[in-house]
Amino acid sequence: MIALRVRPAALPPLALLLAAVGCTSADGDASVAVPRASAQVTGVCRDLDDALPSGVDDLDRRDPSPASALTAGWGNPAIILRCGVERPARMNDLDADGVEVDGVGWLLEKRDDGSFRFTTALRRAYVEVTIPKARTAHGMAPLVDLAPAVKKAVPEGIAD
Repeated sequence: MIALRVRPAALPPLALLLAAVGCTSADGDASVAVPRASAQVTGVCRDLDDALPSGVDDLDRRDPSPASALTAGWGNPAIILRCGVERPARMNDLDADGVEVDGVGWLLEKRDDGSFRFTTALRRAYVEVTIPKARTAHGMAPLVDLAPAVKKAVPEGIAD
């Protein structure tokens, strides 16, 4: 790390403010939007939160902010799970890519930034898992770790 010595009197007030903001510590934890789900889906998502593993793809659980039973994360950059998301429009596309991992069906979407987004199919709540580009080398390994919890907590069926 390079240390710079700056004389505060020599800096204009805006530069001081920017320097202070730039020097504050940040833990790099993710921040995600919490889905707005019905009471029934929220109950399913709470059950899923209780069933989720403490580790995914050899990464420790580090939930994003704001804290919610509808979101979970592992590692940094984080693999993010959001439960109770809206049905993705891409599910209406007959040419959409899908995969099955240990009995759980997922819609696969490769995003413009190189990350992958997987969304459960044929479950009573839509569960979305986003794998950042930096973690895509392990393929679907995170889904292998998450499938048992999804099978246990999110009943098969069609989400409302």
